[in-house]
Amino acid sequence: MNKKFFSTRAGIITAGSLIGIIAALLQYFGNPKNMGFCIACFERDIAGGLGLHRADVVQYIRPEIIGIMVGALVISMIKKEFRPRGGSSTVIRFFLGVFAMIGALVFLGCPWRAFIRLAGGDWNAIPGIIGLITGIGIGSYFIKSGYSLGRSHTQSKPAGYIMPGFMLFLFALLIFGFPKLFTSTAGPGSMRAPLLISLAAGLIVGGLAQRSRFCTMGSIRDVILVKDFHLISGIAAFTLAVFVMNMILGQFKAGFEGQPIAHNSHIWNFLGMTLSGFAFVLSGGCPGRQLILSGEGDTDAGVFVLGMITGAAFSHNFAMASSPAGIGQFGMWGTIIGLVFTFVIAVTMTQKRKTA
Repeated sequence: MNKKFFSTRAGIITAGSLIGIIAALLQYFGNPKNMGFCIACFERDIAGGLGLHRADVVQYIRPEIIGIMVGALVISMIKKEFRPRGGSSTVIRFFLGVFAMIGALVFLGCPWRAFIRLAGGDWNAIPGIIGLITGIGIGSYFIKSGYSLGRSHTQSKPAGYIMPGFMLFLFALLIFGFPKLFTSTAGPGSMRAPLLISLAAGLIVGGLAQRSRFCTMGSIRDVILVKDFHLISGIAAFTLAVFVMNMILGQFKAGFEGQPIAHNSHIWNFLGMTLSGFAFVLSGGCPGRQLILSGEGDTDAGVFVLGMITGAAFSHNFAMASSPAGIGQFGMWGTIIGLVFTFVIAVTMTQKRKTA
């Protein structure tokens, strides 16, 4: 195979298709329906597993998240692309992660899950995807106008190993059954594929995404900014692969009502993902991409991941997260505050670059 295969159109389509197939199979093996991969949901489960929130139906140290980051680490080291760097507006990136998670949990899913839900027949995903595109479009306008969080700087190798090391630490706690972990016995957190299958899936997806630069946010941003359809062809292949596998496995169910782990408050599906899409652009990647970058040694991406985990704790502890019954009691306020925060960051960081 061409050493640069995954940088080609055929390569990104292949990667997207394989990730989609794996996502559908994870559902078949036990993960929640329409949630073969959901970076936001799984990071939320990890927050619960560590006791950072006490919503007992969403608590589990998800091996898929660990596998994605470690898979990216291994491949980046093999390909000599492991480059520790960071120091670019670190605190801002942390809070962008917090609000990206709040928006995602109002919608009930990250961009990966939005397309997985669509491919499973959940039409409630449509306003969420429109919101995602809207948020990315707003963020792209600021990028075109000169928005920047500043340059990152080369860091020592130990700094680049911290986030993958943290993930391996969580895995050790999981496999050795550390008694202080929280693990759901009912609800989405109790629905999980076998541990080794989940880990293997994460490792494979981490490697594929690292080589192909698979990113939902980046694909839409590239179309908006430079009319580049390379990455979005991978997202299209991903969605189609999930759909085909769902049809084969009997996992497709079309409609708005009765969809798994979803609600039909469409305005908040739209606004939740608008917030998330906006935050993803300002921080430079969707949740999946941030895991990959963390595995490559990017400590700024690692801070964003930690922000998302913290945001999950805030979402559940302060009644902002949605449920199949609808949006959380304070989910509207969390979304509005998040939109104001991201807009202020976009405006001020754009002005800073113009006057530098």
